[in-house]
Amino acid sequence: MHSWFALNSIAPAIVEVKGVHQFDWLTRENVPVLEAIENHRGVRNHYHGDHGTVSSASDNPRVLASKLQARSPKYISLLNHLRIYLPELFPNLSKVVFLDDDIVVQRDLSPLWAINLEGKVNGAVETCRGEDSWVMSKRFRTYFNFSHPVIARSLDPDECAWAYGMNIFDLAAWRKTNIRDTYHFWLKENLKSGLTLWKFGTLPPSLIAFRGHVHGIDPSWHLLGLGYQDKTDIESVRRAAVIHYNGQCKPWLDIAFKNLQPFWTKHVNYSNDFVKNCHILEPRHVKE
Repeated sequence: MHSWFALNSIAPAIVEVKGVHQFDWLTRENVPVLEAIENHRGVRNHYHGDHGTVSSASDNPRVLASKLQARSPKYISLLNHLRIYLPELFPNLSKVVFLDDDIVVQRDLSPLWAINLEGKVNGAVETCRGEDSWVMSKRFRTYFNFSHPVIARSLDPDECAWAYGMNIFDLAAWRKTNIRDTYHFWLKENLKSGLTLWKFGTLPPSLIAFRGHVHGIDPSWHLLGLGYQDKTDIESVRRAAVIHYNGQCKPWLDIAFKNLQPFWTKHVNYSNDFVKNCHILEPRHVKE
């Protein structure tokens, strides 16, 4: 990453690349997520051993889903949990724009700084309303297991969800909350349940932790779903400030949706040595 930006300047912007090893406060004592990840590896090994099979014929769907979650890098990678530590990662900053690694920025994002978050912490696109009935129909019932009594008595299935991927965070406001502690608490609750409280990923515990701290922003800032369904309106893709290839069909893979892939590939220089070393496949053009 250092080499990439050294050879591909984006001046006058200033880029600082940091590795996890450079944050000496990221210890098991200071960061309970590390303990949760270690415990999660124990859950995974309990299900599988180190090289066990994923499932058995006697597994019911709920148990099978938990086993699959236990193998997901979305759970056992520290990088996927680091976003909950943004106030600690950037102690001298009062506001940041957060971008995932599977997005494309298509227009100037500087107007985000002028958005009044009205005292909230997280400026995010809410995913329970919009023209796309598939992508924009996400409520808590989409992510949580409401057949579990802990979830049933704690959450509202009709509560609106929101999206990670392009967020503006007020870190000054965040530091006055218990968001991080709430996140830790629910990670541990899910581990105690055998990973049965929610679907995989780090969004569900964040949905709980940020309850009451989210300010909805205009959906045109962040268009989702380009990695799991191909029915997205192309004009909406062109208009969006940020497009997000969340889902399995990433634009650098051969399984990408061919109508959506060019919005990413047009920015890639396939002759670049670093790109070649990453073995990113150049899109195949079908001859008519």
